[in-house]
Amino acid sequence: MAIDPSASGLGSVTQFGWQQLKLQQAKRNADQAEQTAQILQQQASVAKREADRAQEHARSLGVQSDQAQSLAVRARQGLAALSAGASSQTQLTYVIDQALNRQSTAPSTSASQDKFSSVATTQASTTGTIINTTA
Repeated sequence: MAIDPSASGLGSVTQFGWQQLKLQQAKRNADQAEQTAQILQQQASVAKREADRAQEHARSLGVQSDQAQSLAVRARQGLAALSAGASSQTQLTYVIDQALNRQSTAPSTSASQDKFSSVATTQASTTGTIINTTA
Protein backbone atom coordinates (compact mmCIF):
# COMPACT_ATOMS: atom_id res chain seq x y z
CA MET A 1 0.00 0.00 0.00
CA ALA A 2 1.24 3.21 -1.05
CA ILE A 3 0.87 6.27 1.07
CA ASP A 4 -0.87 9.04 -0.66
CA PRO A 5 1.21 12.16 -0.33
CA SER A 6 -1.88 14.30 -0.22
CA ALA A 7 -3.28 12.26 2.67
CA SER A 8 -0.10 12.51 4.70
CA GLY A 9 0.00 16.23 3.96
CA LEU A 10 -3.48 16.55 5.26
CA GLY A 11 -2.51 14.73 8.43
CA SER A 12 0.42 17.00 9.03
CA VAL A 13 -1.76 20.07 8.41
CA THR A 14 -4.31 18.74 10.85
CA GLN A 15 -1.60 18.00 13.37
CA PHE A 16 -0.14 21.48 12.85
CA GLY A 17 -3.60 23.00 13.34
CA TRP A 18 -4.08 20.89 16.45
CA GLN A 19 -0.75 22.08 17.84
CA GLN A 20 -1.68 25.68 17.06
CA LEU A 21 -4.97 25.20 18.84
CA LYS A 22 -3.23 23.69 21.85
CA LEU A 23 -0.70 26.53 21.81
CA GLN A 24 -3.47 29.16 21.73
CA GLN A 25 -5.28 27.39 24.56
CA ALA A 26 -2.10 27.28 26.62
CA LYS A 27 -1.50 30.99 25.92
CA ARG A 28 -5.07 31.81 27.01
CA ASN A 29 -4.61 29.73 30.15
CA ALA A 30 -1.33 31.50 30.91
CA ASP A 31 -2.92 34.94 30.31
CA GLN A 32 -5.87 34.05 32.51
CA ALA A 33 -3.57 32.73 35.24
CA GLU A 34 -1.54 35.96 35.04
CA GLN A 35 -4.70 38.09 35.31
CA THR A 36 -5.86 36.02 38.27
CA ALA A 37 -2.45 36.42 39.92
CA GLN A 38 -2.55 40.21 39.41
CA ILE A 39 -6.08 40.44 40.83
CA LEU A 40 -5.09 38.33 43.83
CA GLN A 41 -1.96 40.43 44.32
CA GLN A 42 -4.07 43.60 44.29
CA GLN A 43 -6.52 42.08 46.76
CA ALA A 44 -3.64 41.00 48.98
CA SER A 45 -2.23 44.53 48.82
CA VAL A 46 -5.61 46.02 49.79
CA ALA A 47 -6.00 43.49 52.61
CA LYS A 48 -2.49 44.27 53.89
CA ARG A 49 -3.23 48.02 53.92
CA GLU A 50 -6.50 47.38 55.75
CA ALA A 51 -4.70 45.13 58.23
CA ASP A 52 -2.04 47.80 58.77
CA ARG A 53 -4.77 50.41 59.35
CA ALA A 54 -6.59 48.07 61.73
CA GLN A 55 -3.37 47.38 63.62
CA GLU A 56 -2.61 51.10 63.87
CA HIS A 57 -6.17 51.72 65.03
CA ALA A 58 -5.75 48.99 67.66
CA ARG A 59 -2.51 50.63 68.86
CA SER A 60 -4.26 53.99 69.01
CA LEU A 61 -7.14 52.51 70.99
CA GLY A 62 -4.62 50.90 73.35
CA VAL A 63 -2.95 54.26 73.96
CA GLN A 64 -6.33 55.92 74.49
CA SER A 65 -7.31 53.13 76.87
CA ASP A 66 -4.10 53.59 78.87
CA GLN A 67 -4.69 57.35 79.03
CA ALA A 68 -8.29 56.85 80.14
CA GLN A 69 -7.17 54.35 82.79
CA SER A 70 -4.56 56.80 84.06
CA LEU A 71 -7.16 59.56 84.16
CA ALA A 72 -9.56 57.30 86.06
CA VAL A 73 -6.87 56.47 88.64
CA ARG A 74 -6.08 60.17 89.10
CA ALA A 75 -9.79 60.97 89.39
CA ARG A 76 -10.22 58.29 92.06
CA GLN A 77 -7.19 59.62 93.93
CA GLY A 78 -8.60 63.14 93.72
CA LEU A 79 -11.97 61.90 94.92
CA ALA A 80 -10.34 60.14 97.85
CA ALA A 81 -8.40 63.31 98.69
CA LEU A 82 -11.56 65.39 98.47
CA SER A 83 -13.42 62.93 100.67
CA ALA A 84 -10.61 62.96 103.21
CA GLY A 85 -10.47 66.76 102.97
CA ALA A 86 -14.22 67.05 103.41
CA SER A 87 -14.07 64.74 106.41
CA SER A 88 -11.19 66.75 107.88
CA GLN A 89 -13.03 69.98 107.13
CA THR A 90 -16.15 68.63 108.85
CA GLN A 91 -14.08 67.62 111.86
CA LEU A 92 -12.31 70.98 111.90
CA THR A 93 -15.62 72.83 111.65
CA TYR A 94 -16.96 70.78 114.55
CA VAL A 95 -13.90 71.54 116.69
CA ILE A 96 -14.13 75.26 115.86
CA ASP A 97 -17.85 75.29 116.66
CA GLN A 98 -17.18 73.58 119.99
CA ALA A 99 -14.43 76.07 120.78
CA LEU A 100 -16.72 78.99 119.90
CA ASN A 101 -19.51 77.53 122.04
CA ARG A 102 -17.12 77.17 124.98
CA GLN A 103 -15.82 80.67 124.44
CA SER A 104 -19.31 82.15 124.37
CA THR A 105 -20.19 80.39 127.63
CA ALA A 106 -16.79 81.13 129.20
CA PRO A 107 -17.38 84.88 129.98
CA SER A 108 -20.47 84.18 132.13
CA THR A 109 -18.57 81.45 133.96
CA SER A 110 -15.63 83.78 134.37
CA ALA A 111 -17.84 86.55 135.77
CA SER A 112 -19.34 84.22 138.33
CA GLN A 113 -15.85 83.00 139.24
CA ASP A 114 -14.78 86.64 139.78
CA LYS A 115 -17.81 87.16 142.03
CA PHE A 116 -16.95 84.12 144.10
CA SER A 117 -13.31 85.09 144.38
CA SER A 118 -14.17 88.61 145.61
CA VAL A 119 -16.48 87.14 148.24
CA ALA A 120 -13.81 84.78 149.30
CA THR A 121 -11.31 87.59 149.44
CA THR A 122 -13.64 89.75 151.54
CA GLN A 123 -14.21 86.97 153.95
CA ALA A 124 -10.55 86.24 154.10
CA SER A 125 -9.82 89.84 154.84
CA THR A 126 -12.35 89.87 157.61
CA THR A 127 -11.28 86.63 159.08
CA GLY A 128 -7.68 87.30 158.46
CA THR A 129 -7.37 90.50 160.56
CA ILE A 130 -5.43 90.17 163.79
CA ILE A 131 -6.87 91.98 166.81
CA ASN A 132 -4.59 92.98 169.65
CA THR A 133 -6.35 92.07 172.91
CA THR A 134 -3.51 92.95 175.34
CA ALA A 135 -4.16 96.44 176.30
